[in-house]
Amino acid sequence: MSMSIWIVTILLIVTLVLLITEKLPVDLTAIGITVALILVGILTPLEAVSGFASPAVITVAAMFMVSQGMIKTGAVGFIGQKVIALSRGNSKLAMLVIMLIVGVSSAFINNTPVVVLFIPIVLSLSCELSFSPSKFLIPVSYASILAGTSTLIGTSTNIIVSDYSASRGYGALGMFELAPIGVPIALLGIVFLLFAAPLLMPSHRSPVCELKEGGRRRYLAEFSVPRESLLIGQAADRAFVDKHPSLEVLELIRYSHIYYPDRDAVVIAPDDLLLVKGSANELVDILHAEGVELPLAEKDMVLGSGENASIVIELIIPPQSTLVGRRLVESRLQHDPDVHIIAIQRSGLHYTEKNVQDIRLRNGDILLIWCPESKLEKLRPETDLIIVEDVHHEIVHKRKARMAFMIFSGLVITASAGLADIMVCALAAVFLMITTGCLQLRDAYRTLQANVLLLIVGTIALGKAMEKTGASQHYAEVFLSFFTNSDPVMVLAGVILLTSISTQLLSNNATAILMLPIAISSAEALGVDPKAFIIGVCFGASACYGTPIGYQTNLLVYSPGGYRFSDYLKLGMPLNLIVLVLGTLFIPILWPF
Repeated sequence: MSMSIWIVTILLIVTLVLLITEKLPVDLTAIGITVALILVGILTPLEAVSGFASPAVITVAAMFMVSQGMIKTGAVGFIGQKVIALSRGNSKLAMLVIMLIVGVSSAFINNTPVVVLFIPIVLSLSCELSFSPSKFLIPVSYASILAGTSTLIGTSTNIIVSDYSASRGYGALGMFELAPIGVPIALLGIVFLLFAAPLLMPSHRSPVCELKEGGRRRYLAEFSVPRESLLIGQAADRAFVDKHPSLEVLELIRYSHIYYPDRDAVVIAPDDLLLVKGSANELVDILHAEGVELPLAEKDMVLGSGENASIVIELIIPPQSTLVGRRLVESRLQHDPDVHIIAIQRSGLHYTEKNVQDIRLRNGDILLIWCPESKLEKLRPETDLIIVEDVHHEIVHKRKARMAFMIFSGLVITASAGLADIMVCALAAVFLMITTGCLQLRDAYRTLQANVLLLIVGTIALGKAMEKTGASQHYAEVFLSFFTNSDPVMVLAGVILLTSISTQLLSNNATAILMLPIAISSAEALGVDPKAFIIGVCFGASACYGTPIGYQTNLLVYSPGGYRFSDYLKLGMPLNLIVLVLGTLFIPILWPF
């Protein structure tokens, strides 16, 4: 290999390590890639920053805004809630309706706000219909990803692939060009999820359901177990059964790790924390009789009725929250006299008040807080937080829903008919959304996910360096050496498989940009039309079902569902296999070599 290929390879490895481990924020890693490629002389400054002028980046940014306009006007949520109302009383029918709505919505707008919208709806329905939300939160995330591959604008990955394909002379993707394979994969995947999820997913109860249950108010409380407690040595799930059969022990926290008594056989030990739910009388009674204490943060909590009565609720940090990346001590929640933060839950870990202030918040973190009930109405309009017990009925500008839907329909029809480029259509839709009042300008700016856009720019620069130095050609030759004397169909299967494996660890956008040069070079070396390989990368990069870090909606449902890493594999591996098999069989038919 030449020196330039060695340099690019080293930079690629360093980039992959940083993106996987997240030792640095992904946007900072992207900036570092760009600077490094300039300093080593691989790219000129103009080449390195050319990604900022990429139609893909501009289109993705515009679609973030359009998606927000559809959500803010209630164009998605209103329809969703009305249809869900028809399925009350049947949990399977309710979840089928939810996954279909999530799928159809995600085929046309950004996946993340759709999943954000439906998380509290699932949690609320789990209380009303008596099913475990952990049975269906991963399926909601997967349904959004599955359907997102059906259209050009369903996911930013397809837009990036389309732009790259056009720049290499192989033509952009049509609005519904992926649908002949994407729709069958999505439908088959949703059917699989509907039947497999109840069997394979854990069965955790939702800590926070409705504030009132049949007129009898129930509360969440966190109790500590002192060393002299009579509860020590008892099974967590049976500790209060004799005297308080309706009191539920939802979680046991020990040394920052969370155990679920309905799943984990665990006995109570000194200094454990118990997250329990029950009536005010039950909680007060066990405080006096069962040898437990309230942690320091809850000493002044008032249980009972009245405007100043305390309630304990959970708040989820969504990906677009301005709190992501900030220390809790710097947030306005920490300084709000009406809000008392009890703990933070993150991916199976539990942080309490001793170290909670120094934690930097991440997507999917859950804040357990107590506050006066009167504070709840002030928290509902917050876009930085999702109230777990809420059902997102506080959607603003509903009178603009019809206008937003018309603007969005115009975008889809115009782009599909080829009357204008997708970037122009998306920008025009943003302009109309803002000028008609469907979307406030400040909300439009806030919805831009700068880390995603910078990551795309940085990986575009790295992809350009791979092409310029011949690294992508070299990687393709190494890749093809594993498929000696194989036909193009087998090589295509290898490309889809490699892309799918990579996207479990990297973002789907980064995976697509890094794999496209290798896929195209492999096709050219075989002497076949690269379009089938480009489509293969599209589906492989979106097949991020095996890990919680594969896609941000997977991470978003991690804590609310109380999932383990292995839970994603149970449903994710079959879905990845569906994508691999159907892609390998039908891509060569629809896009012949």
